Amino acid sequence: MTLSAEAKMTGDLFEVDKRLSLKPVVDFNTYLSNAFGDGRCACARCKDSANDESAYAFAHSFEFNGIPLHRRFAVTTAADVLGGLKKAWLSYNKEEMPMTGSLDLEAVKAFVEPSLHVRVKPLLLASGLVKEQADGGLQLMADGDFV
Repeated sequence: MTLSAEAKMTGDLFEVDKRLSLKPVVDFNTYLSNAFGDGRCACARCKDSANDESAYAFAHSFEFNGIPLHRRFAVTTAADVLGGLKKAWLSYNKEEMPMTGSLDLEAVKAFVEPSLHVRVKPLLLASGLVKEQADGGLQLMADGDFV
């Protein structure tokens, strides 16, 4: 029996990309899920400023889907984020992640669970791994300088 083109396309919709189950990809999604804690940030700086983060270089508190969360500083340094991201990228794409220039956010989201997409860009920015450009693109950073 030969499948029609329409049947082949419908069948493809239900096939799961096996690369999404690779350990580094699963680990990065777990990391992304655990990178934020419940509620607004309660660090000394936030307490002293009554949670006014306008003078901060990097955000402490976030709201995703109406839920307030804060960044877990101990596990979300640029080095931590980069380490997990590079492993997941390599595992998913079978090539090293480009370390200079722009970071393709859609390419990252390709191996991130859809429910976690809202967390990707805020984490990349808050960790200092990337800087947002005027055009909305993300420029990779290294030691505070453009890569």
